[in-house]
Amino acid sequence: MTVSNFSRRAVIGLLTAAGLAAPAAADVDFTGKTIEWVIPFSETGGSAKWANFFAPLLANELPGTPTVVVKFMPGAGSTKGANWFQEQDEGDGTLLFGSSGSTQFPYLLGDPRVRYEYNDWNAVMASGTGGVAYLNAEDGAKFDGSANGLKDIDFIYGSQGATRLDLVPLLAWEMLGMNVEPVFGIKGRGDGRLMFERGEATIDYQTTSGYLGGSTALVTDGKAVPMMTWGALDADGNIVRDPTFPDIATFKEVCEATEGCETSGEAWDAWKAFFVAGFPVQKLAFLPAGTSQDVIDTYTAAFNAVVARSDFAEISSKRVGEYPVFTGASAQTALGTATNVPDEAKAFVVNWLKEAYGVELN
Repeated sequence: MTVSNFSRRAVIGLLTAAGLAAPAAADVDFTGKTIEWVIPFSETGGSAKWANFFAPLLANELPGTPTVVVKFMPGAGSTKGANWFQEQDEGDGTLLFGSSGSTQFPYLLGDPRVRYEYNDWNAVMASGTGGVAYLNAEDGAKFDGSANGLKDIDFIYGSQGATRLDLVPLLAWEMLGMNVEPVFGIKGRGDGRLMFERGEATIDYQTTSGYLGGSTALVTDGKAVPMMTWGALDADGNIVRDPTFPDIATFKEVCEATEGCETSGEAWDAWKAFFVAGFPVQKLAFLPAGTSQDVIDTYTAAFNAVVARSDFAEISSKRVGEYPVFTGASAQTALGTATNVPDEAKAFVVNWLKEAYGVELN
């Protein structure tokens, strides 16, 4: 299956599922209870901002108006928290887990540290996001819409790991002919931004919520220069400009303007496949295996009510960006998009990880 056909099928499936009627809220009451929403990253990153945005809105819509507390369990690029969640059996609705592309990619690539199975979990909400790569002021002055003037610069990048969501920017920069040296081991993208702010890194990327919440101030202060977004998908699976950042060129545009970078072939197909798996459905909220259907339906109704708020589009665009939010059955459909890539793309990335970073996954 080609990447474009895969993308088109995924988009159509999501749009179809999103049109399903929401189930009626079941007789579930969370009065006096505390719900823990566990995020497997540090409190500085985009997933933290995503969960902290949705948590109070969710609390207001769940029956009994419980307290929703966001807790953080960083480690091993999020596999620590995901492995922990796999073992949990609280089916009463008091435990929610949030995953990201950096949780999905190790699963897709067969990372030996993965002991979790997405198909065991119950997806109740999924949302897309974007990403913005940016340069420090000195190097940004050499950026002209292409990477031609950046190829002789040695960049430093704070990374969670090559098998995490970071493989999207790392592969993109390599395709552009840039020399980017990752420093592996940070616990979240927010920690990468802190390295950039301290001058320990000279290039960075953030998902949309992290960029809006922290990096835009660096741009406003003249300390950072936006380079590109990863883009968004239209209904035909084509990469178009990110609706949250319509004035910033996509990687596809920068690649087309850069000598030696190609928007066709094995590298491009692999990059696009992992972009599709990692960004249009980037963050998902799960209830554990064994959760009753009544509780699942209650969460679905609550998230539907959040999205139906008259002010949701306005407040979400400022905090998490302008992307679709899927609930219930459409969230489960979205999960399928986020956890599947063509075999050819997977084989290319596995080989690239071995050659570029010495990462052995077989």
